Amino acid sequence: MQASHRISRLTALALGIAGVISVGSAGATGFQIRENSVKNQGRAFAGSATAKNDAAVVTNNPAAMVNLDSLTIRGDVTVIDLTAKFRGGGSAAAGTLLARPLTGGNGGDPGDAQPVPALSIVMPLSGAFEKLTLGAQLNAPFGLKTEYDRDWVGRYHAVESEVKTIDLTFSAGLALTDRFSVGAGLVWERAEATLTNAVDFGSAICRVSIAACTTPNPVAAPFGPQKNDGYAKVKGDDYGLGWIVGLQWKPTDKFSIGYSHRSEIDHELEGNIEFTKPANVSALLAARGITQYNSGPGGAKLTTPSVDTLSLQYEFTDQFRMMFDAQQTDWHSLKSVDIVRANGTPITSEPFEWEDTMMYALGAEYDLSDAITLRGGIALDETPTNDHHRTPRLPDNDRTLYSLGLTWNANEHLSVDAAYTRIEIDSPKIDVVSSSGSRLTGTYKGHADLFGIAAQYKF
Repeated sequence: MQASHRISRLTALALGIAGVISVGSAGATGFQIRENSVKNQGRAFAGSATAKNDAAVVTNNPAAMVNLDSLTIRGDVTVIDLTAKFRGGGSAAAGTLLARPLTGGNGGDPGDAQPVPALSIVMPLSGAFEKLTLGAQLNAPFGLKTEYDRDWVGRYHAVESEVKTIDLTFSAGLALTDRFSVGAGLVWERAEATLTNAVDFGSAICRVSIAACTTPNPVAAPFGPQKNDGYAKVKGDDYGLGWIVGLQWKPTDKFSIGYSHRSEIDHELEGNIEFTKPANVSALLAARGITQYNSGPGGAKLTTPSVDTLSLQYEFTDQFRMMFDAQQTDWHSLKSVDIVRANGTPITSEPFEWEDTMMYALGAEYDLSDAITLRGGIALDETPTNDHHRTPRLPDNDRTLYSLGLTWNANEHLSVDAAYTRIEIDSPKIDVVSSSGSRLTGTYKGHADLFGIAAQYKF
């Protein structure tokens, strides 16, 4: 095996671009974000595919757009505030004679408050096209940001992880009868990622030249674990196309059933990796002709998962109704991420072994008066990752959501929504090895708070 390959099983490019799919979203497990409607949030996201007075159905279920009888514009903003704390440690150059305890703190709180906006418009047609309703929405269905202290104990695994997806969806809904409608839409998605982590070049050099780490002795040697830290930064972006279909059936005046399917969207992330190396590391690598840590272009394939949603709604009285959602997210598309250079040369395959997940939500609404509607809900959301493949970029686990919300109907045209969600996250465990051979073990404790506000105007 060539020396350039012996330096590291994974390059920082692998860690960075593969990290695109492992940025924890506080709004949902994996890196999914469901917060495109504050009304849905107030019900713990139950009833998303059967909503009757919510323009966000453009992407939640285009068939339900027929529930709106006039031009409607809606704007939503939800602030997601993740709080997490790591406790643990590990060793650099794990499994070797040069192994040393990892230095550094717990990383601080990796989650900052992040706003997630959405803008929707629904336009029912008239005349010969009165059964047809058109709609558009701009939203962010995947991604968030986490950032640790640069000198934390897990710096070789992750420091900054920021992923943004922006979707522009155009949908159409058709009322085939008074009780049955269908819908479909086209989704244009932009994905952008910025990932950083420290690189333990000292441990990497030891694999090439053990003498550099033991002469005159391991303590005084010029190279060694945690002695020669560098930094890697990866940025990449891409555009992709997907689609959504849905249906809505009302067996009775009080009972509604909605179903929607959002497709996978494939991305070919293209960008650059920048290495910052200590001078003595650069000199040694150049002398040996090792180019694996040179800055340059690279990329990876990324597929955002398909999502299937089934919603049920029953109106017990004119004032009180309950909703239920079962949603499956097909994370199996993320079994691994294959990293390649710009010329197509494969570098590594980063395993994730994610599994499909289910989210179950139960919500209710009560019209306190013509002006005020109260709502609440609870949801259980499974994680796609597991104890064997969980990384600090995604310290994710199963979650329980508790939501409260309300709507104020200011007049027949304008309504204002507000919601609060508390997300309790089961404590996840970490036991992973970085590209430079450091092993990180420990546990996380965390939760998230979601604050949403929205306004909707019907012309």
